[in-house]
Amino acid sequence: MIPRLSRKNGLASVLSCGTGRDKEKLHLTLWFLLLLLNLVAFTTDLKNEDDDKEVSHMIHIIDTEHPWDVYSITSGHSEVISCLEWDNSGSRLLSADGDGQIKCWSMSDHLVNSWENILSSSLDGDPIVALSWLHNGVRLGLHVEMSGSTNFNEKFSRVKSSPSLTLFGGKPMEGWLAVTVSGLVTVSLLKPGGALLTASESLCRLRGRVALADMAFTGGGNIVVVVSVVSEKCRIDTELLPSLFLRCTTDPLRREKYPAVTHLKFLTKDNSEQVLLCASNQTGSIVECWSLRREGLPVNNIFQHRSPVVGEKQPTILKWRILTTTNDLERVSAVAVPKLPISISNTDLKVASDTKFCPGLGLALAFHDGSIQILHRLSLHTMGVFYGSSSSSSGPGQRPGDEPAIKRQRTGGPALHFKTLQFSGTSLALAGIDNHGKFYMLRVSPSLGQMLDMNTTLRHLLFLLEYCMVTGYDWWDVLLHVQPTMVHNMVEKLHEEYMRQNQALQQVLATRIVAVKASLCKLSSATAARACDFHAKLLLIAISATLKSLLRPHVLNTPDKSPGDRLTEVCAKNTDTDIDKVMINLKTEEFVLDGPPLQSLQQLIQWVGDFVLYLLANLPNQGSMVRPGFGFLRDGASLGMLREMLVMIRIWGLLKPGCLPTFTATSDNQDSMSLLFRLLTKLWLCSRDDGPPQDPDESLIDECCLLPSQLLVPSMDWLPVNDGVIIKLQGKHPLRLQFGKALSLPGVGSTALLEVFTRSPSSQKMDNLRCVHMGVCPTEESKACTRCGCVTMLRSPNKTNAMKQWEQRWIKNCLCGGLWRRIPPPLT
Repeated sequence: MIPRLSRKNGLASVLSCGTGRDKEKLHLTLWFLLLLLNLVAFTTDLKNEDDDKEVSHMIHIIDTEHPWDVYSITSGHSEVISCLEWDNSGSRLLSADGDGQIKCWSMSDHLVNSWENILSSSLDGDPIVALSWLHNGVRLGLHVEMSGSTNFNEKFSRVKSSPSLTLFGGKPMEGWLAVTVSGLVTVSLLKPGGALLTASESLCRLRGRVALADMAFTGGGNIVVVVSVVSEKCRIDTELLPSLFLRCTTDPLRREKYPAVTHLKFLTKDNSEQVLLCASNQTGSIVECWSLRREGLPVNNIFQHRSPVVGEKQPTILKWRILTTTNDLERVSAVAVPKLPISISNTDLKVASDTKFCPGLGLALAFHDGSIQILHRLSLHTMGVFYGSSSSSSGPGQRPGDEPAIKRQRTGGPALHFKTLQFSGTSLALAGIDNHGKFYMLRVSPSLGQMLDMNTTLRHLLFLLEYCMVTGYDWWDVLLHVQPTMVHNMVEKLHEEYMRQNQALQQVLATRIVAVKASLCKLSSATAARACDFHAKLLLIAISATLKSLLRPHVLNTPDKSPGDRLTEVCAKNTDTDIDKVMINLKTEEFVLDGPPLQSLQQLIQWVGDFVLYLLANLPNQGSMVRPGFGFLRDGASLGMLREMLVMIRIWGLLKPGCLPTFTATSDNQDSMSLLFRLLTKLWLCSRDDGPPQDPDESLIDECCLLPSQLLVPSMDWLPVNDGVIIKLQGKHPLRLQFGKALSLPGVGSTALLEVFTRSPSSQKMDNLRCVHMGVCPTEESKACTRCGCVTMLRSPNKTNAMKQWEQRWIKNCLCGGLWRRIPPPLT
């Protein structure tokens, strides 16, 4: 099924993924969530083919880059799963059912497709209607009005906030909060030892049935007001806030028209003052937006004169005020609110409107006729429309871009419609599941139908990339909107903005910006070679930090500089091309290490030597066509880093010759390390940071031309093979996928024309982290990065501490910061 597209309205389908199963056996999807890290969790109820009464309540987890690779969990819930909730890290997931059972799931071995149940709590027979993790007190404000600023601290700032609950020393306490159908609030706290502490309290004095619930957090750390742990007990204090009646229920003409509230949501989790309500009947719905405001309480003049306290400060009360309401709509089937932390004050919304920055301003409504509308979060006017395949609103004589009243589909069976919707972290993608169990990903235009010039679009996407880079959130949904023609400009502008930041912030974001650049460059065949360079730079930075961490000061009362800093300073000042003369200025005592650590790191040292040789040997080939390695020719910092590592390796080679990189030379008396250092230093002098960059002179190019006749130049496995969907989604046609069946279509942005990307079936498989070959058909289980495709063995073959420490650095995340997923061994 490929939905119809309306190109003017700012929404378009980019992919749909089905099960390939009979829809009678796969029951309706009940809940779905999309995390800021672009992990998706959803549930299904599966009937046993032999016994219709036996139902399995399943939880399915996928990452958006590989939507066909679904990991299914038999949850063990006895009733229908009513709630799912991710934690901030994306490594834990809560599930709750209609019998009051709550389970906490955690990643096993830090793999997105391997999960296990670690904790559970239960309120027997009391169905859960709302579920949330306790707030950790971390809030970030995104200031659209400062998008033109050069300072990241002005664009994105920490908002003063308190955690829901704290341990000794102010550390946020972990746990979750649930609301039951009987009006009970239950809190489960994760104690430092791993035990679970649970307490329950009624929402108000008179308990009543709760049909819908949602939770938000105040800046002071309040939810319903949870206090700290005292004497191993947990107490919950509740405070009854003002209530409201829907406007449609007070209107005499429509009092009986909408008898039930079907959707109830806070506009943002971090703001408990705006709420969205949807009331429905069998054929239609109406949506209202309300705001909780503090208003002055009028006091009679007599009391003002008698009470000076009242006269000085007018008493106030909290009141709900309606902001706006919609006309009669088609029946709403799902609601999604934006996650981008844009302030919803009138001033900030006006700035966003003036700058035509639409992400985060709209909320999504799905209707029973299969359509989706994006409405302004406060005014509720239509900003964009998507027409599904079953929608009849785009009939003859009507264009998809028009906005008439949506007609209901009059068919015998139930129309195809979305059962649940969720926005991505930057609100540039909208994910949903329909009533036939198919998963959809919709691209939400940053302009939502407005005509924007290329520079404005690029500036908005750059602003969101910077937001992801600062927060650490995944930028997959931003890449959906980057066209191949934008890539070069975005990489250059991102680098310019990064270089304007202070030194401390640059150091924090050093690897993250390289990962963002690598993701961007993969989207265009013209910049694919630069993606190779950025991946090599990530590995180079990691190896350099690891080798420098092995250095120890000779005496304890050393000056403030570490051995690694002194090495950098000496190599930067000494421009001699003779490696032995540079070594004279260093304290060799700081480089004395035991033999086993050096020997175990030999494959990393070998990669450094091979990389320097490849870089220099290909220097004469860098012409008009950009090849892998071109980005390093003007990168003085990276060349200086390579130069420092060659010096370290040279000193260690004197102590332990077995750790030296191995080169195949044509002459037995060839000093390969000295030759490479001399040529590398000449190249580094042309691109030093303290002077204008210069082109390599003819003598250096001539010497590099002779390198292949002196040393055997290795073939470098530059870029991990990425089999994700992002480079396949650059076109305007949506993809149709099937769960469990990997994508094999050629992508629009495919870089198969470059020989560096081609992999023949008989080629050696590479462990990209350990820099070792695994063979043509490796038998070891492996894991791959969900973002860049980097592959490494799941179990460590090393037993030395030095190599285990290297592997431990990447146990949770890849070099680029992406998450790991288990991949099966290839078939022989």
